[in-house]
Amino acid sequence: MSDPIDLEAWIGRSETADDEAARAPALALAATLDRDGSGLGRGDALPPLWHWLYFTPKALSSEIGADGHPKRGGFLPPVTLPRRMWAGGRLEFHQPILIGDALRRTSTIADLRRREGRSGALVFVTVRHEIERAGVSLLSEEHDIVYRDLPGAGTRAPAAEMAPTDESTARVVVPDPVLLFRYSALTFNGHRIHYDRNYVTGIEGYPGLIVHGPLIATLLVDEARRQRPGLRVGRFEFKALHPIFDIHRFELCCRFGEAGRIDLWARDHEGRLAMSALLHAAA
Repeated sequence: MSDPIDLEAWIGRSETADDEAARAPALALAATLDRDGSGLGRGDALPPLWHWLYFTPKALSSEIGADGHPKRGGFLPPVTLPRRMWAGGRLEFHQPILIGDALRRTSTIADLRRREGRSGALVFVTVRHEIERAGVSLLSEEHDIVYRDLPGAGTRAPAAEMAPTDESTARVVVPDPVLLFRYSALTFNGHRIHYDRNYVTGIEGYPGLIVHGPLIATLLVDEARRQRPGLRVGRFEFKALHPIFDIHRFELCCRFGEAGRIDLWARDHEGRLAMSALLHAAA
């Protein structure tokens, strides 16, 4: 794959942002996940992965591209491939983020890799985030973004891996446009694949609205916490493998191991592995 722009020159770029872990978005996400928000007062610990409610992109309307994302360039490298997806991530939770905390996040472009896949050109960008409160590290995160081309006419998607069936527990989720809209609104995510059915089916060629990768990851951790009340998360990693659409149900699966290990995965309506994840409980 050739690109006239030296994308690798973006490696090492960094930016810093400040935000407050406000209570209102946390209460709204609790409602979205059908959770009781009574334990989310000022000074209470924010549940794991709910930090994605903060440091949301604030591009001006004039700076939004056709897909609803901010136009390419700026902090992220200006990759020209049209499809952009959250491919996965790795997180370490050092100390709880407390509701009301004044937070600072430092973000760095850690890596950029070009590949040729079975479906065409791919570019993977890894962003490292460090979130702190008054100089105290709270959370370290590596966030993987994948850019890819639109499939050509007649292109067949590669066969998806089938999900495990040896879970300890499984819960069915029936996604709908309201769930996707609420999560998009809470994370200020304008990507049209999550709420604009005409766009996602007519332009990007998908059969339905796509359930956000971060939402699936949040649901997986939330399911582990439902099964293990009081669970404290030390490390979490996840990888998106196959899209989930709002036109079918999917399952959140947990397998509980030894030494605080919990294997998690999302299984689609045909038994395919949509997301795999691994959670290690804090000591």
